[in-house]
Amino acid sequence: MADWALRARGLRGLLLDISGVLYDSGGEEGLGSAIAGSVEAVRRIKQSGLKLRFCTNETQATRTKFVQKLQQLGFDMSEKEVIAPAPAACQILQERGLHPYLVVHDALVPEFDSVDKSNPNCVVLGDAANNFSYENLNRAFQILIGLETPILFSLGKGRYYKETDGLKLDVGVYMKALEYACDIEAEVIGKPSKAFFLSALADMNVEPHEALMIGDDIVNDVGGAQQCGIGALLVRTGKFRPSDEQHPKVKADGYVANLAEAVDILLEQLQQ
Repeated sequence: MADWALRARGLRGLLLDISGVLYDSGGEEGLGSAIAGSVEAVRRIKQSGLKLRFCTNETQATRTKFVQKLQQLGFDMSEKEVIAPAPAACQILQERGLHPYLVVHDALVPEFDSVDKSNPNCVVLGDAANNFSYENLNRAFQILIGLETPILFSLGKGRYYKETDGLKLDVGVYMKALEYACDIEAEVIGKPSKAFFLSALADMNVEPHEALMIGDDIVNDVGGAQQCGIGALLVRTGKFRPSDEQHPKVKADGYVANLAEAVDILLEQLQQ
């Protein structure tokens, strides 16, 4: 029996990535498709009594719309169970009195309705898809380079993600471009930041050694969780590539075919 499975006997809470673990985004109508066995796996987790939070860097829709889409696919989840970067970004902007220039997906813009966007004194990057145009990125560059203390927020730092028709560039690629151009370091809101994972644990009232993260990103899901003392599994779905199992810096606590397999093993251990 793998070490991670034996440690599962003291488990109180689970953190699940969404894209690539529960479903693959994209498709003709943008609904995406559930990964085989994942809807039932989530149902079984909830029946087990384990605390559960969904940790996502999803920034192509408001949290409300995103949850509604997952519910349409059959997932039992509520908005309060989803930890996402945009609401956290809004709180930071308001606390620090910052006015952002947004380079985000059109569908995410309503998430920032409560924030003053006049006379921008910082830039917020999300997964903007087609809004990652030269014009928008150059405008972000001009704002940052013109500030005495430039502030760049990035809603995640992923390199790529998987949709139903293949891999797509993620926000981290464009974050790196602006970091290089402006000679600055972005403040990452979302995975793999420690604050993001710790906020999810606090929401469940669970200690790091009592939690397990399951994701498809070896660096942002697995590495991000492990730096907080949280065990982490890598699923071989979503963006997973065989080379991830030989990553030079991050080694998962365990590797599973999919979420359904992980849940089978976890629940078996918890019942002993």
